[in-house]
Parts: sequence; C-alpha cells; structure tokens
Amino acid sequence: MQNLYKNTVLIATSILIFACNEHKTTAPNDKFAITDSLINRLLIDTVQQANSKTELMFSAKITADEERRSELFPMVSGIVNRVGVRLGDQVVNGQTLATVNSSEMAGFDKEVITANAELKNTERSLKQAEQLFQSGLSSAKELDEAKNDYQIKKAEAKRANSVLKLNGGSSTGLYAIKSPINGFVIEKNVTQNMQLRSDNNKSLFTIADLSNVWAMINIYESDISRVKAGDEVSLFTLSYPDKVFKGKIEKLYNQVDQDSKVMNARVVIPNHEFLLKPGMLGTVKVSANSAIDLPVLNSRAVIFDENKNYVLVLGQDHKVRIQEIEIGRKTADKTYISKGVKASDRIIASKQVFLFESLKTQ
Repeated sequence: MQNLYKNTVLIATSILIFACNEHKTTAPNDKFAITDSLINRLLIDTVQQANSKTELMFSAKITADEERRSELFPMVSGIVNRVGVRLGDQVVNGQTLATVNSSEMAGFDKEVITANAELKNTERSLKQAEQLFQSGLSSAKELDEAKNDYQIKKAEAKRANSVLKLNGGSSTGLYAIKSPINGFVIEKNVTQNMQLRSDNNKSLFTIADLSNVWAMINIYESDISRVKAGDEVSLFTLSYPDKVFKGKIEKLYNQVDQDSKVMNARVVIPNHEFLLKPGMLGTVKVSANSAIDLPVLNSRAVIFDENKNYVLVLGQDHKVRIQEIEIGRKTADKTYISKGVKASDRIIASKQVFLFESLKTQ
C-alpha cells in the first residue's frame, strides 16, 4: 500500500512538471523579431511632434501673376499686316508681335519728317547767325532769335518722335505692336488682315511673365481662422504627381463667396522651369497654426481592427510590438495621436497588416 502511494505521488509530480514545461514552451510571445533584410524592405515612419501645427488640404487653380502681365490694345486704327507669334509662344521685351497698316500712323510719320526737316533748317540758320554776329554784321538780338527758333524746332521734333514711338511707329511707316516684357503669349485676339479700331476695348495680346505664378486656393469657412498670410504651402498637380511646388500664402481676400461659401487666398509659387501653366488645377497642403500639440504620423501606418486603432512599433532591438492608439484628430494623410505613442517612436508603414495578423496569432 505504501509503495502504491509513492508511485502515485511520483506520477502526479511528473505530470505537473511536464505541464509546467509545456506551458512555458507554448506561451505566446508579444514581440516579433524580424531580420535586418526584412527591415530594409519595409517603410519605417518616425512619429513627429505637431508643435501646434496642422496640415489643411484645399483645391487650387493656377493663374498668371497679375502684377507681371501686360494687355496690349491698338493705339491706332488700321489693317493687320502680319502676326508674328502664336498663342503660348515665349517672347522677349521689345519683340514685334504684329504690324499694322494705318493712315493715322502715316500722319505721325509725316509729322516726324516735317519736324526733323524744320529742325535742320533752323540749325543752319543758327550757324549763319553765329557767323554774322562774330563778324559784326548782325546784332545780339538777331542771334538770340535764331537760338530761340532752334530750341522750338528741336522740341517739336522731339515731341513728334515721341508720339511716333509711343504709338509703335517706325521709319517704315507701319504700326508695330511690341511686347513690353519678357514672358509668354497667354491670350491672342488678332489675326492677319483683321481690321482694327483705336476704340477697341478688347486686348490684342496678353503677355505674362510666368517665372512666378499664383495658386488661387479656396478656404472653407470652418478653416478660415486657421490660415494666415505667410503660412507655408505645398502644391501638388496631376501633371507632375511626383513633384512638389513650394510657396507661401501672400494675401487673403477677406470676402466669402455667397454661393460657394469659400474665401480665396493667393499663393506665390516660383516657376523658373515654367512647368506650371495658367488654368492648371491642383491641391495645396497648408501648414497652419493649431491648438493641437500631439504626436503625428502618416495615416498609412494606422491599422483598424475590431473598432480599435493600432500601430506596429519597431524597437531598438528590432522587435515589433502591437500598440493600441487613440486618435485625437485626423486629416487627409496625417493622424494626430492622443494616446499610445510618443514623438521619435518608429512605426512600420508598409506590409503592416500582414505583420499585424502574424503577431495576433502568437
């Protein structure tokens, strides 16, 4: 009987020890070690501190800088002789855009010819008067009269030449429409053999310097208080999806459109490569002031599972852990975290769903 009791105790003790060892062997591990080669293939984001900044997204339309454009109207009536540029052409200051046959311009030419001829006559008369005065054959009064006549004719010739130049005239008798600035032809309303009138209220050409362009953005009423002049802006376009254009808000138009309920703001974008064209549409991201000062990360790293939000935190030991988070605020591509992570934490932002499912089963 005593031997039977000892055997029973021995068997029970063995079972208990085996069970304890089995439990230790199969206990789940909440950390998942990954190799360096796998980490190198993953996208790792670092949690940043918002520092009272938030990112707002708005639609935008590219326009020419109104302060760097010129509309050209006909100064005289006539018939267009030649048009030398097309819509979209790049032009330089002083380049002839079109020429016009004009009777008015012929009159300006005649005034210049007459004024120059009279100036030469008075110049000869002045020289003769000086010679006569030096030889004692004329008085000082006669010399002064000759000088006065010369100054009057000189002023008339200068006026006639200025009028001709102001109206785009030349020695050939044609009215030349010239570009006053370097830029691009963004509007053209003239064709060859077109008849022009000096009272035409529609511009023939519009030339714009596109080295800087404006991005006109629409700010919703709910975001007006968050945006101010000087805020930094990133512009994204469909034409160049991999390129980011930087600028700053230069002006807020303090008026809300009654139909769209938006306020316009003007952003100046450097455009030295002339990639941005007037009429393009885009999206702008504004780095605006905010009362929120929370850790922020890219929304792509957040995992939603069973009505909760998680991220995968990569430790310094290259081990991954699941971390539940609470979201304080969310924009199009940024998530502000009120609880769960801190600034400088490293977050896995690619293949995170696959890793998350693997960690859950351990």
